[in-house]
Amino acid sequence: MSTIAWPDSASPVCPPGVPVRCTAPPSYLWLKDRSDRFVALFALAAVAPLLLILAWLVRRDGPPALFCQTRAGLCGRPFTLLKFRTMRPDVDPFGDSPQTGADPRITAVGRWLRETSLDELPQLINVLRGEMALVGPRPLYRQQMAEWDVRQRCRLLVKPGLTGRAQISGRGGLTIEEKLELDVQYVQTIGLRTDLGLIWQTIRGLWRRDDVYEVRYSQARERRSTPPSSGAEL
Repeated sequence: MSTIAWPDSASPVCPPGVPVRCTAPPSYLWLKDRSDRFVALFALAAVAPLLLILAWLVRRDGPPALFCQTRAGLCGRPFTLLKFRTMRPDVDPFGDSPQTGADPRITAVGRWLRETSLDELPQLINVLRGEMALVGPRPLYRQQMAEWDVRQRCRLLVKPGLTGRAQISGRGGLTIEEKLELDVQYVQTIGLRTDLGLIWQTIRGLWRRDDVYEVRYSQARERRSTPPSSGAEL
């Protein structure tokens, strides 16, 4: 895989060798960042009582209430993702994604949080910090970056988001290749109309509980931890 020297700034200017361009002007990215932070601040104030209640419910199964994990942010820079803990504290934090709500690793409260997406609410803090956006590719493990080709790595040209194309297009029903392609398409079409459309579609499907759990990790692997199928291409 080709090596790309990613820039250290938040500039949308792409480094040499990147086949995809983020066409959004710097003025829009600046406005998007400021408006996202303002909305996150307002939302956190509005849902503060709910956050306290959810934290209490999670802690009934034992501490901690929050799950913190390093993920890949803008240009691959690491940041600490926040979410409500939905699994038992003793499970592998980098294990395979659950494929059903009956997965024994998931707590009773955690199942409900996952299926309503309420476990993601603490990421409003990530948005307020400027580490995430309201709309963008979902933040993935930094270890997964080594598996991506040059085009797929272009998803890192924008901040990760609370919601994005993959979330309104199938979620767990999509393979990682399909999710990455949708992320790249977002980078190519980022703009006010795109962002507002994705936010609206997210709100419309907020309480849908289908496609919550992973069906298949990739075209080559049933689960992320299993070796590729014989004859399959990565």
